[in-house]
Amino acid sequence: MDAANYKDESIITLEWQEHIRRRPGMYIGKLGDGASHDDGIYVLLKEVVDNSIDEYIMGFGKTIDITISEDRAVKIRDFGRGIPLSKVIDVASKMNTGAKYDSNTFQKSVGLNGVGIKAVNALSSLFEITSFRDGLYSKARFSQGILLDEEHGETDEANGTLVIFSPDEALFGSYKFNYDYIESMLKNYSFLNSGLKLAFNGVIYCSQNGLLDLLKDNLNEESLYEPVHLKSQDIEVALTHASGYGESFYSFVNGQHTPQGGTHLSAFKEGLAKTIKEFYKKDFDPDDVRTSMVAAISIRVQEPVFESQTKTKLGSKDMVAGGPTIKNYILDFLKQTLDNYLHKHSEMADILLRKIIESEKERKAISGIKKLAREKAKKASLHNKKLRDCRIHYNSKDENFEKSTLFITEGDSASGSITKSRDVNTQAVFSLRGKPENTFGISKSIVYKNEEFNLLQAALNIEEDIDNLRYNKVVIATDADVDGMHIRLLIITFFLNFFPDLIRQGHLYILQTPLFRVRNKKKTLYCYSEEEKTQAIKKLGTVEITRFKGLGEISPDEFANFIGENIRLDSVKLGKNDLIQDLLTFYMGKNTPYRQGFIIDNLRNEEELGV
Repeated sequence: MDAANYKDESIITLEWQEHIRRRPGMYIGKLGDGASHDDGIYVLLKEVVDNSIDEYIMGFGKTIDITISEDRAVKIRDFGRGIPLSKVIDVASKMNTGAKYDSNTFQKSVGLNGVGIKAVNALSSLFEITSFRDGLYSKARFSQGILLDEEHGETDEANGTLVIFSPDEALFGSYKFNYDYIESMLKNYSFLNSGLKLAFNGVIYCSQNGLLDLLKDNLNEESLYEPVHLKSQDIEVALTHASGYGESFYSFVNGQHTPQGGTHLSAFKEGLAKTIKEFYKKDFDPDDVRTSMVAAISIRVQEPVFESQTKTKLGSKDMVAGGPTIKNYILDFLKQTLDNYLHKHSEMADILLRKIIESEKERKAISGIKKLAREKAKKASLHNKKLRDCRIHYNSKDENFEKSTLFITEGDSASGSITKSRDVNTQAVFSLRGKPENTFGISKSIVYKNEEFNLLQAALNIEEDIDNLRYNKVVIATDADVDGMHIRLLIITFFLNFFPDLIRQGHLYILQTPLFRVRNKKKTLYCYSEEEKTQAIKKLGTVEITRFKGLGEISPDEFANFIGENIRLDSVKLGKNDLIQDLLTFYMGKNTPYRQGFIIDNLRNEEELGV
């Protein structure tokens, strides 16, 4: 089309549902296929559940039932007030229509703009909404936002709302729900709404202790002291310190998880440091106060302003119109409640003081080493063959941050193959030299003294803050042999020990590469297990079989198949029962007899393995 040919017909007016389908990113962020926790299918689920949560906050309905069937249809039933029957179609299909504009009807709610449920409707191949109210019901069915039919009548169902939807494959592709992500979402809802029962496919999530339960559920280390739990009408906080490095903060507004923080989280961090410094009458560095801290804050704000429709970062300055600023409200709350707590719990205050002083000593001890390490990393980056960087640089705040990947490889041949076959715009390669050091039980100074770790840290840009991470996916790409497994374990140990949030936040992965190539004259299949190899032989008949001994044996042309659209990644995760120090002590500590006993007790012979 000629760009200069700008006429009347160039101006297009879209129907509401067509605008959402053409520009879904404005409403739900990215689309995705369900492999990532922030993919669109989870945003659709959240938008519907948010409405049910708001009913609970207003005092209506103590249970929300959620099911996902085998055909991926999502069903959400609450027992709130139910939508006024004459407005069911409007609520689901008229933009900027909803009760959230009326602050008397919904106070301090999540949904504000009357958009979320319409996005779910427009982006679903089937969307059905039913309101039950005082013995009557009203139902409307849609497809891709277009009304198919409606139904009204009498019912013996309890008051509330039922929403059924199926994300549209035409937009989301062959998507799949990851129940772990949904479980995490529902747990957060339960922590933030004490007493609410959320049933997901028959499993009930319910919390009686709010953020205290959240903290205990997310702690992967023994805490140094019993978590502090402070509450008021519109604010709740919980905090403790662990023994490792880094800091973990969880922030929420009106029951909405804000992973990118915002004004409330900034004020919380500032208030914690300020209150603690004033209590001890010492000018501590805020970093020393927060090192290894695990904390959570939840506030309720009337008519909050978020920085996007997906509500991941709070932009509001005030708690309510004409009221105190969020910053002053949080600082005053901490000054009063946390200061009182420290005065009343002297034993805990002593533990906290020792922890801060310990962090301060270590920071000062390595400050000189850090300066030299930075200079070395800068010089190395000028002619550094260890890092083959990507052309486009994203940060964690960028919309396309998810596309960035760093492969950590062993040896020149493997890194060479990946480098030649990668997407140069979004994929970078970092090459290790030999086996890295076992960092368990070693202070953080080793990160700066060891060239490999220093350059890796610099490449990731995580020295000062994990939020500065330059790559969304950090992928360990080692051979599938004993040496490769050992190197993989040593790298994971490094991150667990010094940068556990990289794992907690879901950034660390292991690349799965094929063990076999099975091919005949017409077709080639790559197999990741003995079972897949057997199936490939059955499928192709007379074949040639190649066993890959290492990544360096896979040609760049072939490697392109494994790090592009067909990439197989295993996420490195920490479960709630996985205590970091216990894990590292057992697997990486000097307890050889115990590990020997474990290996002997779990040996499996060739017959059991089917070899």
